[in-house]
Amino acid sequence: MIDRRTLLGTAMAAPFAGPALAQEGPFPSRPIRILLAFAPGGGTDLIARTVANAMSPSLGQPVVVENRPGAGGNIATEAAASARPDGYTMLMGNHGPMSVNVSLFRNMRVNPETALEPIGLVADAPLIVVVGPKSRATNLPELLAEIRAARGNITYGSASNGSASHLAAALMLQMAGLEAEHVPFRGAAPALTDVVAGHLHFMITTLPSVVGLLTSNSLRPLAVTGDARMTILPAIPTVAETIPGYKATAWYGLLVPRGTPEPVRARLFAAMRDALGNPEVIRRLREEGAEPSTLDGRGFAELIRWERERWATVVRQANITVD
Repeated sequence: MIDRRTLLGTAMAAPFAGPALAQEGPFPSRPIRILLAFAPGGGTDLIARTVANAMSPSLGQPVVVENRPGAGGNIATEAAASARPDGYTMLMGNHGPMSVNVSLFRNMRVNPETALEPIGLVADAPLIVVVGPKSRATNLPELLAEIRAARGNITYGSASNGSASHLAAALMLQMAGLEAEHVPFRGAAPALTDVVAGHLHFMITTLPSVVGLLTSNSLRPLAVTGDARMTILPAIPTVAETIPGYKATAWYGLLVPRGTPEPVRARLFAAMRDALGNPEVIRRLREEGAEPSTLDGRGFAELIRWERERWATVVRQANITVD
């Protein structure tokens, strides 16, 4: 029998037992998952798996990637936001769901800014401006001159409405004071096929999607969209060298559900930082056109807010809507 004094003692002790995290023992005590808003096999999937594998030794537990594609990244974002805030579920967030979707989707179920807490920025991936036989341009100033002379009668492709390739091109045109006709596709590959065939004048896309076409000289690279030249393409200038202040990159960072304890967030950031210091990880990310980052949670949160504001302006001025 348990007497009244024992029950009272148990009740008084319970509030000081700590959260469920304390009951499981030191973090982490079981595998950790990273939710990813993209299908397996793509460049973002490779980046996520490379980083996940490299984080495992520091954490002493497997870190596995779980693909949750769909709804422009909102499905994975919602799943991460609704997960238990114990550090065992992370999201590999990118600029779309974190900063752009709020301007594209009218009825988002989750506000990433309030539902998630950033751990740190993993990598920043510039895009690349390419042209095919439809254009005679051999550099970006020549392409801009073609667009200006055509008075809007020039076409460019993108992976979809509101995609990184669409937004990067829209920003470039806005900053240059030019207009061109946007032709959206369902993915970068079919859009690039039309650029190679001479049906479209230009496209801004990710390096992995176009590297084979550059190697075969099917396309000409004119500029990259980051604020510095790419390590693996040092001869290709930046758009900013022609249009000062321009920058449009696809970035990737880790986030956890709001309410995850600070010591857990710190442990995850330390593992991420160790992974991104691994020479093999650095090499593999750069092969995908991504530059490793060590931006912490606070800096990553500031980047998300800044990106949200700037892309809201681009979306509004270009009247961009999703399918």
